[in-house]
Amino acid sequence: MDTKEKLKKLKNNVKALESVIVAFSGGVDSSLVAKVCYDVLGEKALAVTARSETYPSYEYEEAVRIAKEIGISHMTINTSELGIKGFADNPPNRCYFCKSELFGKLKEIARGKGYKSVADGTSLDDAGEYRPGLDAARELNVRSPLKESGLRKADIREISKYLKLSNWDKPSYACMSSRFPYGESITEQKLTLVAAAESYLRNIGLKQFRVRHHDTIARIEVLPEDISVLLQNGKREELVKRFKEIGYKYVTIDMEGYRSGSMNEVLNKKGNILL
Repeated sequence: MDTKEKLKKLKNNVKALESVIVAFSGGVDSSLVAKVCYDVLGEKALAVTARSETYPSYEYEEAVRIAKEIGISHMTINTSELGIKGFADNPPNRCYFCKSELFGKLKEIARGKGYKSVADGTSLDDAGEYRPGLDAARELNVRSPLKESGLRKADIREISKYLKLSNWDKPSYACMSSRFPYGESITEQKLTLVAAAESYLRNIGLKQFRVRHHDTIARIEVLPEDISVLLQNGKREELVKRFKEIGYKYVTIDMEGYRSGSMNEVLNKKGNILL
């Protein structure tokens, strides 16, 4: 299918929702869902963004900007993943707890405001990875129009560019809790530490990266071609100094480079930690 045909299929799936609340983070995937829902359903579409300890303020500001760009009605709610029993212990199915609370709240809003559906930005690629949050979506009958339309990540960026969404090429982003090895407790203090470290990398011009938190060690993942950026013209010394000021004792660069979901490399296909 060409771009127009892919978009037409997506619009048909969205039309069947009749009225919808979109779980809206401001990322590429949920932005495309919000855009098409608004284009097809107009005022029968509402984007809802959840603010929490694991969602940085710069991501929220971007979500507000994109919602305005699209024109869709936008609501903000507050959630607290750290207050969910089991979440802060950081088990492999951590995302299940988070999504269960989020989708549960969105379903309540939908019932109260008369929306027939709740939709998220899950794509066909997501369905092939270990994502326990998908179980929560199934249990609560959350719709995934991108996945239902057979769209992969590349398709989503292609359609987003075609629709002139300004964030079509935005780097992928994951919840801040993904920075911690499974089994290491997640606290607000640790989240603040990681956020400060990633803010430094963003401020020096990097776009795709992660700072993985291993107790006193920061393991930096950047694109392979960006590894040299961290080593040139005194940047290494500056980075080490800043990370130690933030609170890390040791600073490392992962030579394998950035890869989505690297913390899942210790899991088998069933989500159990490999010994």
